[in-house]
Amino acid sequence: MTARSPHRLFAAKSGQARLVAFGAIAVAGSLLLTGCGDQTKEKKAEEPAGDAGKSSAAAAPLADKLPQAIRDKGEIKVGSDIAYPPVEFKDASGKTAGIDPDVADALGKQLGVKFTFENGTFDTLVTGLRAKRYDIAMSAMTDTKDRQNGVDGDTGKKVGEGVDFVDYFNAGVSLYTPKGKTQSIATWDDLCGKKIVVQRGTVSHDLAKDQAKKCGDEKLAIEAFDTDAQAQTRLRSGGADAGSSDFPVAAYAVKTSGGGKDFEIVGEQVDAAPYGIAVAKGNTELRDALKAALDAIIANGEYGKIIAKWGVEAGAVEKAVVNGGK
Repeated sequence: MTARSPHRLFAAKSGQARLVAFGAIAVAGSLLLTGCGDQTKEKKAEEPAGDAGKSSAAAAPLADKLPQAIRDKGEIKVGSDIAYPPVEFKDASGKTAGIDPDVADALGKQLGVKFTFENGTFDTLVTGLRAKRYDIAMSAMTDTKDRQNGVDGDTGKKVGEGVDFVDYFNAGVSLYTPKGKTQSIATWDDLCGKKIVVQRGTVSHDLAKDQAKKCGDEKLAIEAFDTDAQAQTRLRSGGADAGSSDFPVAAYAVKTSGGGKDFEIVGEQVDAAPYGIAVAKGNTELRDALKAALDAIIANGEYGKIIAKWGVEAGAVEKAVVNGGK
């Protein structure tokens, strides 16, 4: 049931909720689209959480909204699949970078704590949150009712108590193909009889499985990978006809992979939905602190600067919303 929005103006499209028309991603430089091993950890700053974190918390305007246990340790542990540029990825120096880390840093200033990103495969993040390996999950994760209610999207069965979301961005899903080899693919219906690569557990994966049912005898083959970068590698090598990712990710891959010579986006975005910061059910104090901090950075302009830095202004939200997904 775990999926990206796969997370992140709109025109009508048959069989889809809404379409997103984003501006082009404008990111300087060329960065590697490679994944990282599970559970590698990176501190956002070198100083220890301890007393330094407490001192920072005391000076922050919204520190008193946090649970005392988090204030004491001066840190929020973030579960994230750090292989999804430009949302989160390792830059050329090995540092965690992207939209989510930048937003997290800004939230940290309001709350007086460090956000520590811990790498894991996307489809394990919610279970890691339930197991208390992380305080939150922030990884271009789409806010959906199934996730809120702990329901497996494929079986409809209850698999956990669910999570709450603090929504901070909007995104749709895009199709892309090898450059110059679109095979007239422009919509999901055009994929029947072809092969698509996706990241496992994402909204793109869900859309592909739904489309495969519609294709019937004219089968749509699906190959799912642990990371989006692996799916891109498969497509780049000629092992599939198309790939699908959140629009910001697809656009970034099109711009950077092979110097812009590997891929091209086809058709329109579909299934616009909010990205949410996931918090365990019952942890309302942390959830509400994050909401207050997000509203604060929207109001002071820092959020807008981050969104503009990554060229995704059309996905910006005007206010923090809890559980706004459908």
